[in-house]
Amino acid sequence: MRIEKLKAEHDVKVEWVHFPLHPDTPAEGRALSDLFAGRNVDRKAMNAAMKARMDAEGLPYGERTMTYNSRLAQELGKWADTQPGGEAIHDALFRAYFVEARDISRPAVLLEIAQQVGLPVAGAREVLEQRTFREAVDADWRLSRDYGVTGVPTFVVGRNGVVGAQPYEALEQLVRTAAPDA
Repeated sequence: MRIEKLKAEHDVKVEWVHFPLHPDTPAEGRALSDLFAGRNVDRKAMNAAMKARMDAEGLPYGERTMTYNSRLAQELGKWADTQPGGEAIHDALFRAYFVEARDISRPAVLLEIAQQVGLPVAGAREVLEQRTFREAVDADWRLSRDYGVTGVPTFVVGRNGVVGAQPYEALEQLVRTAAPDA
């Protein structure tokens, strides 16, 4: 995929910084129709456009009707980054949420995903129950605000960034342009 190709071709180090996208989403989730109500948004057209972009990049994308609070998933992801092979959780969480439309706010779902990517379930459970990565994600949220992040994904290299699902060429240009600043 694009990020792996960038890492291989440009010796890029990837650091996940979490962003509070719809942090006010309630525990039971929220229908996308409610989220976009009154915004004059054609959800079907928006989904079709996103699916076309993802298809062009060889990335899977489904059709969701709900949004869920991702805070616990972010805390689990932050912990996973400290574990051998833990970066695999980010793709697994993406697939669970954006392809399979799973509720990634539920600890049972998160533990299943952790197990699927080979992370220790006992460690994942402790992170979720004790909220041991809460402060680390709070720091990410502050950093994302400092960067001026307004959407996901946002790619930042040095002092430059691009927002949204970008083709490989745009990410490669970002790396090349920002390399002297990095």
